[in-house]
Amino acid sequence: MELLVFLLFFVFLALASLFGWTKDSRDSADWKPSEGGRRRSRPRMS
Repeated sequence: MELLVFLLFFVFLALASLFGWTKDSRDSADWKPSEGGRRRSRPRMS
């Protein structure tokens, strides 16, 4: 029974994603700087 509940949970998540019911909860503070889609290299400390 637990396995069925577990599988139904993942099916629900897949359907929610498919229908666009999900949202990216990350804000801009979570994203690292990039240039043209590539990660910007960190300046080297001398």
